[in-house]
Amino acid sequence: MCLSIYCNHGVTRRGALKVAGFAVAAGAGRASAKEGTGEQPKPNAIDADAALRRLMEGNARYVANQPAHRDFSAGRAERTRSQYPIAAVLSCADSRVAPEFAFDQGPGDLFVVRLAGNFANDDGLASLEFAVKFLGVPLVVVLGHSNCGAVAAAIKVVEDEAQLPGHLPGLVQSIKPAVEAAKAKSPKDILAAAITENVALNVNRLETAQPLLASFAQTKGVKIVGGVYDLANGKIGLLS
Repeated sequence: MCLSIYCNHGVTRRGALKVAGFAVAAGAGRASAKEGTGEQPKPNAIDADAALRRLMEGNARYVANQPAHRDFSAGRAERTRSQYPIAAVLSCADSRVAPEFAFDQGPGDLFVVRLAGNFANDDGLASLEFAVKFLGVPLVVVLGHSNCGAVAAAIKVVEDEAQLPGHLPGLVQSIKPAVEAAKAKSPKDILAAAITENVALNVNRLETAQPLLASFAQTKGVKIVGGVYDLANGKIGLLS
């Protein structure tokens, strides 16, 4: 399905006007987020390092079971008018991984894209492009996690030639490069190594994704980092 902000074929004149209005409004949102048009700066008018510090401080609170965010209804009406997330997160769909909780952030703070195996397919990439270009997100985090079932399935396919049902082979195909990169290093723990490689490969893909993310990354308009969430203790370790 074509997202009309990225292509223009098959769009009616009325639809085109709607799209143009959407893009203008979203673009204005990014400008105000970065520059500020009122007395108070926008919530995400911060640089990537500040956003990352905020996330990691939140993770420390989460690990210590001392969350700062408890009233999720606060600001609900205000958020109907706009959103200013401080970071976008490409996360696994695993039910045990919840980026908002793991980083101890409130509603509206994170723009989360979730997919089993936390890899960047075209749809996820488009969502992240939207977050960076139109919402003013200064930081993108690729978040893997320990004991990832999607990566484990890819390992079984590579090592044992396992046959998977349904659409799973297509999903695993996107993770296989990480498994192969990990195996080349002969690690003691192939699963842990492949999980890390998968995060690193997807950070690289986002940093070089043309035309939008690569341009923003090169001009320091966005910072893209990777991390791995430990299911056992809740800690998120950033890739160096």
